Amino acid sequence: MTPTNLSSDAAPTQISQRKYIFDSFRRWGYLKAQLDPLGQYLAPEKVAELEFTGPDAEEAAGYYCSTVGAEFMHIPSAERRQWLAERLETNPLAVDEAAQQRILELLTRADIFEQTIQSRYLGTKRFSLEGVTALIPFLDELLNRASEFGAQKSVMGMSHRGRLSVMVNTFGKSAADIFSKFEDVDPRSILGGGDVKYHVGATGTFLARNGETVSLHLVSNPSHLEAVDPVAMGRAKAKQARYGADGVSRVLPVIIHGDAAFAGQGIWAETMNLASIDGYSVGGSIQIVVNNLIGFTAEPEESNSTRFATDLAKRLNVPIFHVNAEDPEAVVRIAALAAEYRHTFHSDVVVDLIGYRRHGHSEVDDPTITQPLRYARIKNHPPLYEIYAKKIGADLAGRVKELQAEFGEAQKQAKGMQKMPTLAKMPEYWAAYKGGPFKPEYEAETGISREEIGALATGLTTYPSDFHIHPKIAKLLEQRAEMGQGKRPFDYGMAEALAFGSLVKGGTPVRLSGQDSQRGTFNQRHSVLIDIENEQAYIPLNHLSEDQAQYEAYNSMLSEAGVMGFEYGYSRDYPETLVLWEAQFGDFANGAQIVIDQFLSAAEDKWGLLSGLALLLPHGYEGQGPEHSSARVERYLQLTAHDNIQVCQPSTAAQYFHLLRRQALRKWRKPLVVFTPKSMLRHPDAVSPIEAFSVPYFQNVLPETEIKDAKRLLVCTGKIGHELRVERAKRGDNTTGILFLEQLYPFPEAELIAAIEAHPNAHEVVWVQEEPQNMGAQWFVMPRLRRLARNRQVLSIKRSEAASPATGSPKAHEMEQKTLIELALSSGLQEKVAR
Repeated sequence: MTPTNLSSDAAPTQISQRKYIFDSFRRWGYLKAQLDPLGQYLAPEKVAELEFTGPDAEEAAGYYCSTVGAEFMHIPSAERRQWLAERLETNPLAVDEAAQQRILELLTRADIFEQTIQSRYLGTKRFSLEGVTALIPFLDELLNRASEFGAQKSVMGMSHRGRLSVMVNTFGKSAADIFSKFEDVDPRSILGGGDVKYHVGATGTFLARNGETVSLHLVSNPSHLEAVDPVAMGRAKAKQARYGADGVSRVLPVIIHGDAAFAGQGIWAETMNLASIDGYSVGGSIQIVVNNLIGFTAEPEESNSTRFATDLAKRLNVPIFHVNAEDPEAVVRIAALAAEYRHTFHSDVVVDLIGYRRHGHSEVDDPTITQPLRYARIKNHPPLYEIYAKKIGADLAGRVKELQAEFGEAQKQAKGMQKMPTLAKMPEYWAAYKGGPFKPEYEAETGISREEIGALATGLTTYPSDFHIHPKIAKLLEQRAEMGQGKRPFDYGMAEALAFGSLVKGGTPVRLSGQDSQRGTFNQRHSVLIDIENEQAYIPLNHLSEDQAQYEAYNSMLSEAGVMGFEYGYSRDYPETLVLWEAQFGDFANGAQIVIDQFLSAAEDKWGLLSGLALLLPHGYEGQGPEHSSARVERYLQLTAHDNIQVCQPSTAAQYFHLLRRQALRKWRKPLVVFTPKSMLRHPDAVSPIEAFSVPYFQNVLPETEIKDAKRLLVCTGKIGHELRVERAKRGDNTTGILFLEQLYPFPEAELIAAIEAHPNAHEVVWVQEEPQNMGAQWFVMPRLRRLARNRQVLSIKRSEAASPATGSPKAHEMEQKTLIELALSSGLQEKVAR
């Protein structure tokens, strides 16, 4: 049959009875599909719209109410609905005997692999795939079909369930390598680091039946189950960017979820919304739900408010296929359909593989305590390979014994290993970059000549003659042109543009994203110009030279976790690019705390993975309330160890310029957390002369330069230092020196000692911060200051401890700030707190 007229609202009097029946089943048939292998936890619903009898109804039910339930009538595109109906109402994949044998072999290997671990490592966590082993033939068919459509790489994100089986049976990792993780060989090599076996990533090569290969990459993932989703998407995007125009066809993103996590984790909702947004689209991804109809000990009705865990995906115009995981031929058919649909329409596809979970959540807990009836039924339910072998009349006794012997031998090999094997191979583009502790040879010069500054400034302030520019932006560009000529000092906006321009002109791509980042939250950037008559965009940074690298700036959706995770992923597979994520206000980054904690700060220690992602976090106390003041310096410092990240607060425009260039030009790849200014963006106290851009390096400490022999030294970061300098000048104070700690971590001991020793008669060293006593950098800096200041008295000045970062009253803020500065500039050997 060739389906036509897919309107589902037409009555029988308007179109033929047959078409009306088919439209009804296309829309509602999935509710009556036979989807639950156990037959009692997702029973078919009674649907009034499907109360038909006769051969047409039987035929339509065969397509839409069998072991596949298809949701696609919510898609607005008639072309896509028609395309799907045609394929669902035929059988494009004839499963011949060879295909059946392939399916059976994959199912048998998967189940015997799991059974081997269960018997030989009893009570050890592994998150078995048993009950949904149909995932393995699904991936096999998906990758085979994707290869036919030109795919050469696949990036996979996956939570724990079935991860080890996928490594062995899809990625081609040896069972011995996996068993070595259970044997825990060579524990001394990862003291204080490493990760559990079902978190680590893997690489592999899939040999497709057409003779081509598909390079596979399984992204490392923490126990925050869906946190990997945007990371995997960002990695796929970067790999696609490397291919260029046909990257979407070359790289297939696949995300494998659990049912409870798919329904419950907000980061996945954020990631889904990136699907068609410029700068984030990956041309469609395959979303697979490994559905056990249980989440830890929670029943489906406790995990989601709808019939299906996948109903969240209905927010997008994408097809959703529910498949009974004990019909492996249907599973394989949907895998082929999903690959073809993604290739044809560059759209996401959601596949809900509905099975069960044979053991407890992690094989450690006893599920009969919480689901006694379910597990009494599962206990007597045969594994899928036995069910399928019986269906196709195959005798498996000999093959099972062979696999048991093979995996037994693999365990012996694992026991004899002296070193933990590496499951992933780093791409070649990481060869030039270094991790570990910082070494002086990693440093890179960041200054540029006055002539280069002038040339860049001309390009940065030029636009087409027929471009209708906003009068305010025209004035801004005039001022920036004067900066480039040395007639006016540089503010942060122009310093940043100069850094970006020098990088892209020199061949280093720059990618910036965040809420309102094209313009800048504080109206400071304007890297994308908008024609006031037609709203066409013009980006001067992409018109500096013919052979330059690309500058990209994206106004992201209103998301922190999803977008930051995406940018982290992008930085993982494009280390040559300066990748930056900007918070609208610094403390909004707390919406992405999982990404910061699990990936940004810990990935090198856990997984040996580097990233150069830079976070731009506006920070400063200016009377704007508790959610617009503090970027939570203390949280990032608490995460620091083993030179894992860099934490900096550049206090001048030139310092910001050098810091950005340093991040891109060093071969030392570490995440960078930058506390950027707000009110100081254009403030005359923080601007820089043109000469400051030609100095060779970013300075980790800015020493006192106005007072030769200070009697007291104030040490601080950012805005408060400028305010202290202004008040010092008002008072005519020539005894108090002010040091700016520009890099908090790695802590610049040598530079700070030199800055302090330059004032041998300073009897006090005072740490001054705007933040409350229980926040900010005080807890981190004070022990170090006491050690470095030697015989000097070391004190601190700060706001009193508080539960909230800042007051919401501008007048209260002004009173606090005045008291803070007064205390800082007053001599006296006592601890001081601004109240």
